[in-house]
Amino acid sequence: MKIAFMFPGQGAQFAKMGEDFFYQYLEARNVYEKASEIVERDIAALCFKASPEELNNTINTQLAISTTSLAILAVLKKYGITADIEVGLSLGEYVALINSNILSFEDGLKLLERRSYFMATKVPAGNYSMIAVIGLSADKIEEICRGAQGFCVPANYNYSGQVVVTGEESAIENITKVLQQAGAKRVIKLNTSGPFHTKELYDASKCYKQELEKVTFHMQERKVIKNLDGSFYTKEDNIKEILEKHIISPVRFDKTIQTMQKEGVDTYIEVGPGKTLAGFVKKEIKEANVFSIQTIEDLNKLLDLKK
Repeated sequence: MKIAFMFPGQGAQFAKMGEDFFYQYLEARNVYEKASEIVERDIAALCFKASPEELNNTINTQLAISTTSLAILAVLKKYGITADIEVGLSLGEYVALINSNILSFEDGLKLLERRSYFMATKVPAGNYSMIAVIGLSADKIEEICRGAQGFCVPANYNYSGQVVVTGEESAIENITKVLQQAGAKRVIKLNTSGPFHTKELYDASKCYKQELEKVTFHMQERKVIKNLDGSFYTKEDNIKEILEKHIISPVRFDKTIQTMQKEGVDTYIEVGPGKTLAGFVKKEIKEANVFSIQTIEDLNKLLDLKK
């Protein structure tokens, strides 16, 4: 058996995520408390008590999701469940880097705190939205975006059948009809609004570069797959430059899935809120064993299979 852990990105958040782990497992509670000390905010209260508006604010979302994923990871470790390969979608890549000991827990949380701040505040004025386009080729989506009136570009290539497009709200509204006319099976408006992973966040990436310079990374070979191009991090990589580019470059989770498949991964475990990444893998690899661990009930099902 070859296992991959997958960590969700922004948009997976939901009220009270991780709360059952917090109250039932000391290991999870310790993670929330340690994270709260590092960023000097009550992350547990943010996850369990914040209003939807607060939780959906980028400044809060990234810390909430990453801490929840790390807390669930601590419980998986308690039961001896580990992975051969780790991946994340956007901010989820930081959880992979932390869990693989490439990035320390403290540095990782501090970086995410600054990353979320810059991504929320260093955005050009305007109204932005994001849509998931299902059932249309990436080439056709790119062509339609190039012909749009206003700024809109692919931001996430999730799997071969789904691409997320972000841009100015008016441009997104206009191309929605064009995408449907071109044969898209579905066009879904997403629960995020910023022009993430595009050139619009150039200023945010430059501000973030200064934070990356303060951190030491301890690279390990063939453990974590990059969002940037679906390849493994190596010791030759300039990881600070990669994570700076990460903010303004499309997420290639489609290539990440291809790499995991080539590496012989047969068991995919999504760790954290939501079931999005598990869904991507199921769409692409029909025979894969896929699990989502976001509640204790999910964990118990996995443990039952191990017996």
